[in-house]
Amino acid sequence: MERSVKRLIEDKEKRREEYIGKYIEQLSDESTPYRLRAAEALAGCADPRAVEPLIAALNDRENEVRWVAAQALGKLRDPRAVEPLLLLLADSNRWARRGAAWSLGELGDIRAVEPLCPLLSDKKKDVRSAAAEALGKLHDARAVPALAAALEDEEEPEVRTAIRRALREITGEAEL
Repeated sequence: MERSVKRLIEDKEKRREEYIGKYIEQLSDESTPYRLRAAEALAGCADPRAVEPLIAALNDRENEVRWVAAQALGKLRDPRAVEPLLLLLADSNRWARRGAAWSLGELGDIRAVEPLCPLLSDKKKDVRSAAAEALGKLHDARAVPALAAALEDEEEPEVRTAIRRALREITGEAEL
């Protein structure tokens, strides 16, 4: 019995290895849906081999692939992704900026504080919210002045809520 359980575990690990290799290969497939599915699958694999191919996918010609790759890197939480994600904050596509902001919050690297602050005045409210949430996760007091200024200027209720939450996470104050 014990031998068959060991064999099942070995077979499962072998299939996992094969799948990871196929997903990495599919990240450069001509088909956008294949690239999207590959990035989504690699997000859940917790395998460091996925990081470099996902970083390369941040330069994909399709906005949605860049967005999903950015989120996948945030889920993997590998520090190699910080610099490429910082560059993605300047992408022309809002989904890419939003994904990069969210992922930088997940990664928890304080190098992201200053690059995230300008996104608090982005044209798109979802990007502003993602930037505020990320800054809150970073717990760095350098973000407080930018968050406070953004709170003064922000009109969208959901963004104001994200900013208040971030300020509370950083300062520890109950009411803002």
